[in-house]
This record gives sequence, C-alpha cells and structure tokens, in this order.
Amino acid sequence: MKIQQIDKNRFMVAVKKYREKVTKDWFDPEQLKKNDEIIGQSVGRNTTYFFEKDGKRFVLRRYYRGGLIAKWVEDSYLFLGLRKTRAFREMKLLKEMRKRNLPVPEPVALMVSRKGLTYRASIIIRLIGNSRDLFHILRERALTEKEWLAVGRLIRNFHNKGVYHADLNIHNILLSRDGEMWLIDFDRGRFVEPNASNLETNLGRLKRSLEKESKKWQEFHWRQPDWELLLKGYHDEHQ
Repeated sequence: MKIQQIDKNRFMVAVKKYREKVTKDWFDPEQLKKNDEIIGQSVGRNTTYFFEKDGKRFVLRRYYRGGLIAKWVEDSYLFLGLRKTRAFREMKLLKEMRKRNLPVPEPVALMVSRKGLTYRASIIIRLIGNSRDLFHILRERALTEKEWLAVGRLIRNFHNKGVYHADLNIHNILLSRDGEMWLIDFDRGRFVEPNASNLETNLGRLKRSLEKESKKWQEFHWRQPDWELLLKGYHDEHQ
C-alpha cells in the first residue's frame, strides 16, 4: 500500500481504487458537515460518521481505546512505525479477507497523525447499504430460526479461514434486507491457525454481548434457545 505524507506528522494510505479521490478532508468531520456530506452518525463510546461522496457512501471511524485505560488515554497509541498502527493493520486484514471472499466492508483509506512518541488514527471504509446490526434488529423483533443458523455459519466461515475477531458482539454483525450477513470492525483482529483454541473465545464474547443487552433492555428479542440454534449453525458439518 502506497504511503502519502500529508505534512510533517500526518500520513495517509488509500487503496489503489480510491488513491486519486481521497483527500485529507475526507477525515475531517467538520469539513464534511460544511460540505453537507454527512448522512448519519452512530454514537457509542465514540462517534462514527457516515458520509457521501459522488453518490457513494462511506464510514469514517476514529480509533479509541476501550477498557480501564480509556479513562486516562482516550485515543492515542504508542507509535512503532506506520505499518504497525492499528489502522494499517486493520486495512491490511480487510484487504486479505476480501481476497478470501469473506463478507467484510471494502477498505478505502486511513490517516495517521503522529505526535512525539504517540499517534492517533482514523479509517474509512465503504458503507454496507440496506443493513442494520443485530442489536438494533433484536430491539425490534426476534430473528428467525434460519437467521440464527446463518449467524452461526457466518462465524464458522471466518473461523475456518483463520480469522480471529477481537471484539465479536451483536453491534458488529450486520444483516441486510436481502438476508446477507457481514462482520465489521476488525480493529485488533488477526489471522491465526484455523484450529486455534482462541477462535472459540469469539463465541463466548458474543454470548456475553447478547446476555448483557437482554438484561439491559426490557424489549430485547433473544432467548437461550436462540443461542442453541446459533451453535447448531456454527457446528454444521456441511460448512
């Protein structure tokens, strides 16, 4: 991937398809707002912006820390070289997964801003249209038996190809209107041996996510038998 130096401390990398289109303004939410290009946003631990350029829709996501350390260090990381930044690693992983025909978003570009020994970073990916994450779907309705089986098969497909998702939860599984499923947000994800024992820890993390939200919301359409269906799909020998 070709590295473009914006100024003394900022570096941008765009995939070949978008190299002549992406500018530093794509990473500036205020500039996108001025251009009236913001089409939505998602607010959680941080704000993710959805924007449109030339009829195409994109996602701008900045890297933020989670866990206890986030109380002291919100969005900066130790700089050990551009290729070791979280943004570069995620873009590289997305490109490789797409080569392996896995249902993940198309990577577009990344920006890294260095300050002394630390850096901040953002990534832009293509927006997966006509889709919602499982969290918002389950707030409205129950998934069908077929859909739960498909979730299990989706995860098994990634595991069969050695993909470890570092934060598998119901916010990172998308279901489109035509029934397609996708995995998103591969920060800290990586390839491991397909039979690695830590792959199944993904399932435990996902189950905790379901249990947490079911306790938090009165209207949440998930029950234990649904998990058994997911596991049935995951262990389907015809994968």
